[in-house]
Amino acid sequence: MTGLKTSKLLGGTLLASLAMSVAAFAQDAAAPAADAVAAVAAEVVPHVDKGDTAWMLVSTMAVIVMTVPGLALFYGGLVRSKNVLSVLTQVFAGFAMIALLWVAYGYTLAFNGATDGSGLSNFIGDFSKFFLVGIGPDSTTTTFSAAFLLPEMVFVIFQLTFAAITATLIVGAIAERMKFGALLAFLAIWFTFSYIPIAHMVWYSGGLLFKMGAYDFAGGTVVHINSGVAALVACLVLGPRLGYLKEPIAPHNLVLTYVGAGLLWFGWFGFNAGSNLEANGLTAIALLNTITAPAAAALVWILCEKISRGHASALGAVTGAVAGLVAITPAAGFAGVAGAMVLGGVASVVCFWAVVSLKAMFKYDDSLDVFGVHGVGGIVGALGTAIVATPSLGGYALGDAAAYSWTGQFLIQLEAVAIAVVWSGVVAFVALMIVKVVFGGLRVAESAESDGLDIATHGEHAYNS
Repeated sequence: MTGLKTSKLLGGTLLASLAMSVAAFAQDAAAPAADAVAAVAAEVVPHVDKGDTAWMLVSTMAVIVMTVPGLALFYGGLVRSKNVLSVLTQVFAGFAMIALLWVAYGYTLAFNGATDGSGLSNFIGDFSKFFLVGIGPDSTTTTFSAAFLLPEMVFVIFQLTFAAITATLIVGAIAERMKFGALLAFLAIWFTFSYIPIAHMVWYSGGLLFKMGAYDFAGGTVVHINSGVAALVACLVLGPRLGYLKEPIAPHNLVLTYVGAGLLWFGWFGFNAGSNLEANGLTAIALLNTITAPAAAALVWILCEKISRGHASALGAVTGAVAGLVAITPAAGFAGVAGAMVLGGVASVVCFWAVVSLKAMFKYDDSLDVFGVHGVGGIVGALGTAIVATPSLGGYALGDAAAYSWTGQFLIQLEAVAIAVVWSGVVAFVALMIVKVVFGGLRVAESAESDGLDIATHGEHAYNS
């Protein structure tokens, strides 16, 4: 009995010692594990990434190249030689004006305000960042990743370039006949009451269309439908150029247009791929789509020309490319490569019909086919985004891929398109009526239009010989 008790006591002592040793080992092992967890947690704390910041600064500068000189040269080559400087000046001055208005109140109204969807916050922000008050070197904004932040000033400037090119796109529809001051006043009013609210509704987390789930990766609704509809309203209100449909009004220098198209395409990489707000794999997808969609669209456009007119033109090739760029804009980060190519090709066919047949049918003088390419192409792209984003078709829809319904998303896209069309059209019409009263008319005198706006408005000739 005594031996048994002694044995049990010894065994208990040994077990207790072993338990203490195991506990001590576990504690020692847990310490580095806890340190590892803490290190991982520290790694996912949102922070500013210098690579992303550098990419966004480069993208911003690329988008500026889209407007000045890209869009200016593209438009300048398409008008008659007596009006080329007027178009260049309108685009240049429009860019400068919108840049200042964006800094003053555009940014705070578009990307600021309540996010609870109450009252006007569905449609517009507030003035708490008027003239960028409170935004400094250390201010940040979120990207699409939980791990990274972006300096807010970089985001301000990037979005400035979008606002500027959207307004100046309208210039092409009223080229060769509108008063310079009246144009700038119209752009200022339209920017304030159409561009800013639609940008807020689509891209701000408290905006109406954002909460609906509308897809617009880089501006199909905000930029192209918005400007395209305003362009259509403007050319209808303004009326056709002298001699329209009665005498040839041919482009004076397609080489300028070709150069402008190349600069537009280059800048569009910043426009689309930059809209990811980070430099990662999805950025590369958006960039690749910005090559393949316009490439397909350019070839389809000249094929349409060959079939319908017997020849494939240089102007057709660059116009088709722009149509493809417009269409892929809302889908750049949602479409797979094959989907991007198909979307570009389909948009090219529809835009070709709009430029060649629809305009002739209704006889409106959209001078440089802003509505036919940007308006119609933007609508095709916005609606087509719902289809090409389908994961089973190689797309990259948001959220649970298995739960994605392209039909449901199509209805959301359709509603967003309808809202943008009506909103932009009404604002453009009211703005033109106001400007017409203030300036005593929208158009230059017939003699000035005959002489050309270069000399009549700006006192200059583009060519001395």
